[in-house]
Formats: sequence, C-alpha cells, structure tokens
Amino acid sequence: MRTDPTDTGGLFVRRRPGTAPVHYRALPERGSEQRRRLDGGLAFGLLALMTFINLLFWGPIPAAWLWVGGRVDYWTSSIGASLLVSFSGILVTLFGALMVEKRIDQAWILVRRAAGHDQRSGVMPRIFAFTAVVGGLLFALWFVVINGPGQNL
Repeated sequence: MRTDPTDTGGLFVRRRPGTAPVHYRALPERGSEQRRRLDGGLAFGLLALMTFINLLFWGPIPAAWLWVGGRVDYWTSSIGASLLVSFSGILVTLFGALMVEKRIDQAWILVRRAAGHDQRSGVMPRIFAFTAVVGGLLFALWFVVINGPGQNL
C-alpha cells in the first residue's frame, strides 16, 4: 500500500493527475564541461539581474513615482491626483517587476539545472530578504547619520 505523501502527491487516497515521479528510459545526457561553465555564468548573470531589480524596489522606483506625483501636483494643483498617480504607479511598477522577477527566477532554476546543479527551488525569496536588509540599513544610515542628528554633530 502506497501511503507516503511523496509517492501519492500529498494525498493518502490516490495520486493527483500529473504528479507521478518522473522516470527516464536512460539518464539524461550531460552537457560538456564548457557548456556547463557557460550555463553557470548565465545563472550568475540572472542572479545579478534579480538582485539589481530588487535593489530598485528600495529607492529608485518609489522616488521616480514620487517625482511624477510632484509633477502632477504642479500641473493640476491637486494633492489627491498627485497621491493617486504616485501610489498607483508605485504599486503597478512593483507588482510588474515582481512578475518579471518570478519569470527570471524560473529561468535561473532551469539554467542551474543545465549547469549540472540539483536545483529544485528558486532564489527569489532569499534575494528579496537580502535586499530588504541592505535597503533598510542604507535607509537607517541615511536617516540617522546623513539627514538626522548626525548632521549636527
């Protein structure tokens, strides 16, 4: 009787369609050493791109939309319109960037597998956490040292 959740797709009754373990007729052919090195370099480039996109979340994207909101306030003399444009623009841009980053993360998994690594999960949550810590520390440095009480010392 097969009751192991890894054998039954998480169910104890029967397997869900499409969740059977993958069985190959033969082991997949591995690429050459040069090809795996190239795939490893491509994976590193995708990792750097995801890090760059995440760093944009913590400063340039909100600052750009707040500037656009300031322009809207200048043109319309309406704070409400300015806030609406700024915050909706920030939300749309951030969610759009997260969608793009999720696709890059899936590509990173595939490229890592092609490079010969047993990659089963993405790195996007770890990069997001890392950039959140870096962004928070840089903001704290700016707030306390550059713009805050450190300025008077």
